[in-house]
Amino acid sequence: MNHPSLSGFVVLSLLLSACATQPEPLPSHPKGQLELSLTSGTYSCENGIRIEVEREIRGSAKHHIRIGWNGQSYQLERDASASGLPRFEDPSSGLVWIDLPWKGLLLDGRTSKPLANECHSI
Repeated sequence: MNHPSLSGFVVLSLLLSACATQPEPLPSHPKGQLELSLTSGTYSCENGIRIEVEREIRGSAKHHIRIGWNGQSYQLERDASASGLPRFEDPSSGLVWIDLPWKGLLLDGRTSKPLANECHSI
């Protein structure tokens, strides 16, 4: 008759307890928007595209970034997103910058098509 070893029970216990462990919550704004500590500077994107990102924080509720792209400078203001991830938009140009913890993404907000993808701070 085969009996599981004590070490098997220990491993199973650890796996089950790991599944029940709650991850550390991400810092968030009272309105459910995540507040991530992301860098300013040059972002290198697919196809050799470079984007300059300058982050400005004015007061506790106003968040702006300035994007340098295609020889122009754009001021984008933070928009609430359903996911809570940082999303910035400039309604006049239609540009949308989405900050993910692992990359940035520049979109044409009117068509939702990516203009620059896989952007990483360098």
